[in-house]
Amino acid sequence: MTIHALQTTDSESVLADLRRVFAAGRTRVLDWRLEQLRGIERFVQERESEIAAALAEDLGRSPVEAWLGDVASTKGEAVYARKHLKKWMRRRRESLPLAQLPGRAWVQYDPLGVVLIVGPWNYPLYLSLAPLVAAVAAGNCAVVKPSELAPATSALLARLLPQYVDPAAVRVIEGDAAVTQELLAAGFDHVLFTGGTEVGKKIMAAAAPTLTPVTLELGGKSPVIVAADADIDVAARRIAWVKLLNSGQTCIAPDYVLADHRIADELVGKIVANVRDFRSGEADPGLRIVNQRQFDRLASLISTTDGKVVAGGRSDPTTLRIEPTVIVDPSPTDPVMADEIFGPLLPVVTVESLDQAVNFVNGRPKPLALYVFASGQLGRDLIDRIPSGGAVINHVAMHCLVPSLPFGGVGASGMGAYHGKWGFETLSHRRAVLSKPAKPDPRLVYPPYSQRALSIMRRLF
Repeated sequence: MTIHALQTTDSESVLADLRRVFAAGRTRVLDWRLEQLRGIERFVQERESEIAAALAEDLGRSPVEAWLGDVASTKGEAVYARKHLKKWMRRRRESLPLAQLPGRAWVQYDPLGVVLIVGPWNYPLYLSLAPLVAAVAAGNCAVVKPSELAPATSALLARLLPQYVDPAAVRVIEGDAAVTQELLAAGFDHVLFTGGTEVGKKIMAAAAPTLTPVTLELGGKSPVIVAADADIDVAARRIAWVKLLNSGQTCIAPDYVLADHRIADELVGKIVANVRDFRSGEADPGLRIVNQRQFDRLASLISTTDGKVVAGGRSDPTTLRIEPTVIVDPSPTDPVMADEIFGPLLPVVTVESLDQAVNFVNGRPKPLALYVFASGQLGRDLIDRIPSGGAVINHVAMHCLVPSLPFGGVGASGMGAYHGKWGFETLSHRRAVLSKPAKPDPRLVYPPYSQRALSIMRRLF
């Protein structure tokens, strides 16, 4: 069922329908959950060419990037959850204090009910379906609201996903921000939103009247620190590769680089060389930007920067393409150093010491990710000194592709985490259960209390 333009009564009706499905109990059983996970696997496998075509239409994404960024990543999440789900669902026994014996205690993971997933435009399939993996693994019904800024992918999800998962328990609803607000007002049991920090604030505010808990996967300026003892060839190659993915429109893309002054020039030269090599087979030197608004914003950052543009810098408003652009030593107050770039622009700032790099990052909002290129203990020391949602030593963004690691932000970059077991637990209620036998039932614990009874109770409790 696809709803293109909701009215308040429609959103309440959808939620009521899903609550009836959930109340029937069928989503709670292991077999149903496994069936949904297998369905998501089959969907991305069998429909890869159609997915790639939709991503090309929405984002200008190549088939290889569509596979890596949306298909393989989604399949990896579903496969990992399917293989480990039975273990995750087990009750976890807990010990009891002497005063509570005899008895048994455990924690069980109950589904929350009906979950709302609000997806973004930059990875519109993966960042809609990876949360869905967590939702169905935890035994929930779900509404998936894809981004209207990726209309081809949104339409594909609405048309095809119901063929692979239980259509009575998982609904895809298309629409704009007004539809999202209507859905939020209906009062789901949890909302998982992926997007920008400013919209995340609006999501949280809209969820507050119904006390709906939220998981917010937001953004931020994810820095790269390159120490003097790093392998510069590897650092330059990995930074350039991930920065170019999806035209730099990735929430965990390297936003800016802080390079030790002893290796800064060498690093810049090798980043530029790698960008040139990676783009050598492309007919157009520019990278496609999602829409006019984002294009204008990025073009303005290039034209107003006080840093030195050492590569790229050109843009074409007729095709919404911008060349990969490397900017050296913009000032800390330069607009390119203010908000998340979310495009193929890479500032490289020279620092005199690693302490200066640490202070620079810690003087700004906490980033979604931190990347450090350094050898041995130094990399771990830097990670420990700088708060971030996640961190990678000697690579960029790869932690997102490890289902056994929690993925999430901290501070302005988000709250809560998911992926793997962490997503299962986020979208479950960790329920405390204590089971006591009827006997023994000592009289001394009930009033009125004698001095002897109180003396014994004080020793026990």
